[in-house]
Amino acid sequence: MLQSTESAIVALVGACRRRPYLTIVVSLLVALLAGSYAYQNIAINTDTDQLISSKLPWRQHEIAFDAAFPQQDKTLLVVVDGATPELAESAAGRLAAALAKTQGRFQEVEELGAPSFFKQNGLLFLTVDELRRLTDQIIRAQPFLGALASDPTLRGLAGALRFVPEGARRDMIQLDDFATPVSSLSSAIDTLLAGRPAAFSWSELMTGTPSQARELRRFIRVRPVLDFDALQPGAAASETIRKTATELGYAPENGVSVRLTGPVAIADEEFGSLAEGATLNSVLTVAAVLLILWLALRSGRMIFAVMTSLFVGLAITSALGLAMVGALNLISVAFAVLFVGIGVDFGIQFAVRYRRERHENDDLDAALDATAAATAKPLLLAAAATAAGFYAFLPTQYIGVSELGLIAGTGMIIAYLTSVTLLPALLTVLKPPAEPKAIGFHWLAPVDRFMARHRKPILIFAALTVAAGAPLFLNLHFDYDPLNLRNTSSESISTLKDLMKDAATTPNAVNVLAPSLDQANALARRLSALPEVAETVTLQDFVPDDQDKKLAIIEDAQALLGPTLNAPDVKPAPSEDETRQALKEAAEDFLSLSGQARGEALASQVAKSLNALAEADPARRIAVERALLGGLELRLDQIRASLQAQRVTLGTLPPTLAREWTTQDGKARVEVRPKGEKQDNETLDRFTAAVLSVAPEATGGPILIQESARTIVRAFIQGATLALVSICLILLVALRRVVDMAVTIVPLLLAAVLTLELMVLFGLKLNFANIIALPLLLGVGVAFKIYYVLAWRQGETSFLASSLTRAALFSAMTTATAFASLWVSDHPGTSSMGKLLSLSLLTTLVAAVLFQPILMGPPRQATARAPASRTPSAAGVKEPADS
Repeated sequence: MLQSTESAIVALVGACRRRPYLTIVVSLLVALLAGSYAYQNIAINTDTDQLISSKLPWRQHEIAFDAAFPQQDKTLLVVVDGATPELAESAAGRLAAALAKTQGRFQEVEELGAPSFFKQNGLLFLTVDELRRLTDQIIRAQPFLGALASDPTLRGLAGALRFVPEGARRDMIQLDDFATPVSSLSSAIDTLLAGRPAAFSWSELMTGTPSQARELRRFIRVRPVLDFDALQPGAAASETIRKTATELGYAPENGVSVRLTGPVAIADEEFGSLAEGATLNSVLTVAAVLLILWLALRSGRMIFAVMTSLFVGLAITSALGLAMVGALNLISVAFAVLFVGIGVDFGIQFAVRYRRERHENDDLDAALDATAAATAKPLLLAAAATAAGFYAFLPTQYIGVSELGLIAGTGMIIAYLTSVTLLPALLTVLKPPAEPKAIGFHWLAPVDRFMARHRKPILIFAALTVAAGAPLFLNLHFDYDPLNLRNTSSESISTLKDLMKDAATTPNAVNVLAPSLDQANALARRLSALPEVAETVTLQDFVPDDQDKKLAIIEDAQALLGPTLNAPDVKPAPSEDETRQALKEAAEDFLSLSGQARGEALASQVAKSLNALAEADPARRIAVERALLGGLELRLDQIRASLQAQRVTLGTLPPTLAREWTTQDGKARVEVRPKGEKQDNETLDRFTAAVLSVAPEATGGPILIQESARTIVRAFIQGATLALVSICLILLVALRRVVDMAVTIVPLLLAAVLTLELMVLFGLKLNFANIIALPLLLGVGVAFKIYYVLAWRQGETSFLASSLTRAALFSAMTTATAFASLWVSDHPGTSSMGKLLSLSLLTTLVAAVLFQPILMGPPRQATARAPASRTPSAAGVKEPADS
């Protein structure tokens, strides 16, 4: 059957040679139609959730949770950081309100944390002792608060500040107790007078304690309208958020920063970094391929023929790929690089062999027929084995690579067909000049003879070298952390890493969906007992404990502070003279403390700042007043609201908060947070294993990452095993000798082992991105091995000096060029893939060119070269009868 297939291919090449114009016109017409179809139907599905089969149990758990809480899926997280709590709170509220009014960009905009609820009831979530300390601090600041509540101007601020030196003189307070807030106020005044922006926290001044990091940060969750036909589905929504923040004047220099993270932002920046520089890389890659083809073929006409054949095949493959899968995914879109990098091999092999035949026979038609006879079997076997290597991934659960395998495998068949139809037709029409010199690296013939004489020592040395590297496998690791594959300088990733530092905001929490709140609470208690768990949260945790005691404390504080904070009359605005006079009097009060040993420097600093403010021109003083007192009313309102706390029950929780933890049909979620280093893989491994042992239906970031890794690794093991088995079967059927099959496969396995050993030596780790290099090693490598074993069966003895090695070398160089374009990428994942692809290509080439000829040994029959005037039917040496 194989012999008849070879004859059919030779006849096909002959037919295309005899009717070149018809072949070219038909090919170009098919390519034009295919290109038009691909252009009209091109679609890229950037939804990363679709890359792995939804039928897997862990994916079912993820889907069920997302269906229960859709507002938490495919979101943008807007992180608002303020120089003060007042700035952060005000900025988040205004930005959320502005975004909610935007039409067409967002499905939902929500300021997280139920700010209104916690503004009123936040004190109830402190412990009893913490609440007593805080209310005592506020009560001690009563005179200060009263002065500001009745006069929220610079005059009122000056009057309020006078209570500090007065309390120090009476030994009621220590000036050092207010060193931080008073010093901050002084510095803010000096900075504002110098014309630079500054921020001041009224919370710090009132309580005498610095703001905690959590108080300076607010979150807005946005569910954007996504366009999955675009490379960056959420780009329009992100741009709207940034534009709105800019219009509101939010910038770090103004005390407010707005950053975006979350699944949508991370994915968009990922896609953007992949596309960045893609055009330039593509142009440089094509230029490098053309240069390599020139070195291999030395003929502009032949290069044109090979490239035309390649791009016609690419157009047809693109159309077939879209017809088969509907839309490309983020992995299958790489078929184009693979087609160019691997598919060009067939054209180079055919063209280099044609040059050899043309050197020996000046007749173009005879040379083409001889080329067809010589390459029919090796190219057919190489195409079949390479396609089988890709098709082997069709049954796996990794949909992204499965679809890539379908398209790339089909592409290998298309590349082969264009190489034996369109390419010979183009060569017939273009009529490249004859080859005056022999093709090959004849200066390497002595190396061939040296390796033949020392075959056994070289084999032993190679075996010992590979065996010596076996212990390196103990240090071969798979990096499960997807953040290591992303650009850590991007906004979304740097923000995510920042959030990971806080246990309350880390994305490494997992969720469990329970049938009811009671069952969720029971499950939370069981999970909390695990040593790997830091804490669990359910809706029940938003009902404070000890409310009777806390409400009594708050009521006492309200009785004392209420009349002060709710002053019936607010003083009229002061005149310029009144403001200057109040500031000077406050300065004098602080100067009166200059004789005290403690706080003398601070008192002088504050007095100097107040005097400078009093002497400033009115316009500058008004600007300072606006900047300093802008957050005062916000903080006073918060204090007033917190003193109106009401008893909290499950029924009184705000709906926006309740829907974050329960569904309308009664299901409830349990959030579980890990103990220990939040970014340590081993810690997260133990954490997820412990949680899953109690709640197998758990889902969330750490679980999804690890289950994805297991699925991907399992897919590649399954695919690689199936590819190896199918390639072996193809070779066994075609070659009919187990030994010949073995000498084809063994160098391939050797290259794989050597690649993994070198990975350890070079400090590379396997990861989600570069693991794709291992099956590609089979696809690229098996073609080279087939070419060599068939040449050996035909009696070739000088492999390095032959035209075959020239073709293999330049074919590998074109493939390496495509892979190198990935290596230089700024994207860590893409770069790691390029590195491993290049490394695997190098080991494959070395195994084929150097090791395989030594392994095969002397051919069963010597090459018999016919005279240059031989007839086309004598172009190839007859193979052994058993082939």
